Amino acid sequence: MSNLKHIETDLIHAGIDGDSFTGSVNVPIYQTSTYQQDGIGKTRNGWEYSRTGNPTRFALEKLIADLEHGSDGFAFASGMAAVTAVLQLFNSGDKILITNNVYGGTYRVLDRIFSRFNLSFESVDTSNPDHVRQKITPDVKAIWIESPANPLLTITDLKLISSIAYENQLLTIVDNTFMTPYLQNPLDLGADIVVHSATKYLGGHSDLIAGLVVTKDSALGKELAFIQNATGGVLQPFDSFLLIRGIKTLALRMDRHVENAVKIARHLDNHPAIKKIYYPGLPYLPGYEINRRQAKNGGAMISFELKKEYNVEQFFKSLQIIRLAESLGGVESLVCHPATMTHASIPEDLRNQLGIIQNLIRLSPGIENIKDLIADLNQAITRSKV
Repeated sequence: MSNLKHIETDLIHAGIDGDSFTGSVNVPIYQTSTYQQDGIGKTRNGWEYSRTGNPTRFALEKLIADLEHGSDGFAFASGMAAVTAVLQLFNSGDKILITNNVYGGTYRVLDRIFSRFNLSFESVDTSNPDHVRQKITPDVKAIWIESPANPLLTITDLKLISSIAYENQLLTIVDNTFMTPYLQNPLDLGADIVVHSATKYLGGHSDLIAGLVVTKDSALGKELAFIQNATGGVLQPFDSFLLIRGIKTLALRMDRHVENAVKIARHLDNHPAIKKIYYPGLPYLPGYEINRRQAKNGGAMISFELKKEYNVEQFFKSLQIIRLAESLGGVESLVCHPATMTHASIPEDLRNQLGIIQNLIRLSPGIENIKDLIADLNQAITRSKV
């Protein structure tokens, strides 16, 4: 892409811009499973079977590769399908270090699935470089980072941890779901692989399930392309089209998400019912300075802990605009209860040790009017007092 372009422009025009055959300003939906060949071994422009490659999916994959400044992009049927494909890069006997308050689905697939194949993992505090260094042993092959992490919004210095990984010949993998390429580009900071649950902000409208992966170099891209084709967890053409459409408005939506998040975080931080708030966009909270160096702003996710005299279940029941639901990053505001929803698969003792306790609430502010959102939070808190 041209160096003169800004990301707001690239969100709309990067990747495959339109359709040269018809002049359509949008990439068509190639709703086909296979492609006619002109002879044995003679495909038309390389297309042979839609598990291996589809023009609509390819347009999306090229788009996310451009946005994350990587060599190759890959689209999968879900965020967890993307995570699973990346984990299949490793061998039996390998070990991965993961951020200690990582998304529960990532923890679960490592703990319950890949452990069967002798791929081990250890939760570490990736915000502490010394802790990371101490945990590197000969069998460690990668460091898996979320920054901000889910759900405690812990910030990891991506450049520093990537350099530690490089010194030890390890891969650095970053789940960039919370920030998106609009706010943060981990590959530019030294990471090797970026993963997205594109279901969230990239899709942006709670109407599709998708996962994306971008590799820093073509060697890794070639390995992942083989895994994608061999295992087949690919994104379908129609969902690829919807995701391209969602990405076009990412800048506008993220600006509003972040604007609402900052105002809500400031309001809750001064609210007498709130014991603790987690949001890297507040200057006086941990991780702010590191996050400011590596990201455009603090993002749009907030977690907060109600004081013990407030009932969490009653709080959820009392909300009128904000919805209790899994997921995040849609235009509508969503809350969840991490201890029993997104992180239920993490052992209770580890959850409590990290701070993922019963009174912890995760909030994904949407793009509604901020006055309505704050009023809804206020009345729900008032009604939840025991």
